[in-house]
Amino acid sequence: MGILSGKKALIFGVANDRSIAWGVAKALKEQGAQVALSYANDALKKRVEPLAEELGADFTFEMDVTNDEHYENLAASVNKHWDKFDILVHSIAFADRQDLKGRFLDTSRSGYQLACDISAFSLVGLSQKLEPLMNNESSIIAMTYYGSQKVIKNYNVMGVAKAALEASTRYLAYDMGEKGVRVNCISAGPIKTLAASGISGFRELLAQVEEKAPLRRNVTQEDVGSNAVYLASDLSKGVTGQTLYVDSGLSILGGF
Repeated sequence: MGILSGKKALIFGVANDRSIAWGVAKALKEQGAQVALSYANDALKKRVEPLAEELGADFTFEMDVTNDEHYENLAASVNKHWDKFDILVHSIAFADRQDLKGRFLDTSRSGYQLACDISAFSLVGLSQKLEPLMNNESSIIAMTYYGSQKVIKNYNVMGVAKAALEASTRYLAYDMGEKGVRVNCISAGPIKTLAASGISGFRELLAQVEEKAPLRRNVTQEDVGSNAVYLASDLSKGVTGQTLYVDSGLSILGGF
């Protein structure tokens, strides 16, 4: 019996077994939660379904956060399997590769809109459509990164999108707090994921963490998953609208 026994978790953003969302899904499942995984399209479905089977997920479902029809059908898709649920994990981010190098100044209007739509508005859209299915005292957890607060070379428009995501969690926390629903972010240190591979100079960033972070190591999927368990559980009943840094302490440094 884990501390999440009896709870149900919808997890958005598993792309493969290196995804942060996959680490979170495993941790929640290990602590007794029932889980369901989304996939954005047929190509990702082929990757996600074997992982869902390995995990013992209750079901998988399609959700492309750029598709208005998917938003409208989302609650019905979940309702086929669960009447209510308790945990929403948002681990969705995307920007054009060309906007993750060079100067932020050169970001295109379409690139800016795309990054903010997928990486930030999606949290609002998912929360809006799924609120009626969420039990009282549920937990929403979004994944962010320190590039939202400080300039990280080549993070560019994604830093702006993550800043919007973090601000969105605070406003959602206010709106949804009446039902006891908590909304928080985990700001993870750099982890080798499919999304991170699109950031120029990412290997150098990993090396920098090992050299300069107080704990002198990079964080893992498991580190993030453990903290997600805390935020998903009743242990964090008094915590909302916050950003929890899981980054080996790098964010406390004045300059790195």
